[in-house]
Amino acid sequence: MTENKRVLTGITTTGTPHLGNYVGAIKPAIAASHDPKTESFYFLADYHALVKCEEPGRVAQSTLEIAATWLALGLDTTRSVFYRQSDIPEIPELTWLLSCVTAKGLMNRAHAYKAAVADNEAVGEDPDLGINLGLFSYPVLMAADILMFNAHTVPVGRDQLQHLEMARDIAQRFNHRYGDHFVSPEGQVDDHVATLPGTDGRKMSKSYDNTIPLWLSEKPLRKAIMRIKTNSQEPGEPKDPDQSSVFAIYCAFATPTQRDAMRVAYADGIGWGDVKQQLFELINSELSEPRARFEELMAKPSYVEEILVEGGDRARALSKPFMEALREAVGIRKLG
Repeated sequence: MTENKRVLTGITTTGTPHLGNYVGAIKPAIAASHDPKTESFYFLADYHALVKCEEPGRVAQSTLEIAATWLALGLDTTRSVFYRQSDIPEIPELTWLLSCVTAKGLMNRAHAYKAAVADNEAVGEDPDLGINLGLFSYPVLMAADILMFNAHTVPVGRDQLQHLEMARDIAQRFNHRYGDHFVSPEGQVDDHVATLPGTDGRKMSKSYDNTIPLWLSEKPLRKAIMRIKTNSQEPGEPKDPDQSSVFAIYCAFATPTQRDAMRVAYADGIGWGDVKQQLFELINSELSEPRARFEELMAKPSYVEEILVEGGDRARALSKPFMEALREAVGIRKLG
């Protein structure tokens, strides 16, 4: 096992990256990559995309957009390993090995599966209507993503912490049965950006259609921010920042000093329009230069492909020998 700390994260390739993806996963992961004592792994989770997306063109386009996003935001691919999940055949193979030590009861408790069952039951349908095995067992695939490279830390939103707990449980079960092969990964959650709210106040998610796309140009970005739901309090009335989606998003981009100043402004009765304008200016100033780089990369898909292929080769230099050791451990060996 590696002596350096390994950090791993990825984004499912089902749509255009949004601000929640950026502050919850991409930004802290890229920051971690600058630590010389850290080995960073970043991947495009295109197998995960197939759980819910049946549009091949959308998966392919999203793969390009997300890859260009990481590169535009300053990912140094000479210091980190940047790859497509589907370019690493050892990951689905490991998924099967892990499935064989994973209790079904553990999967029954996964939030996504339980929510889908609850939705069916609420309308009187069969509990498993429309639920495929991919949705039921995708926490095992996520565990394989993490354990294949023995990642120590995985930056996630707070809603994803359950999957890290599952990965630890699965790793411990495998180690108990076959020897010490996996480290126990830990989730890394920034308290200010654990789960970024969307324009309607719920978690920012493509499934809720409440996201703010990451690469909007200035006018559409400002328009999207102005649509964020607020209450009816007038300018001059003190407002509670802890009940404000605008403040929560502001905190994800602001410095501690800026957060404190905005709290004071809320107490002094700042108007919602002024809050949103300050939020727009803060976000736009951070993303304007990366936005231009993103547009350049989107026009060069072959260049992006070359980078992903190179990253996949580097990842497989680690995954192939590790998978051989795991096969040996479970008894899948050459005879004689």
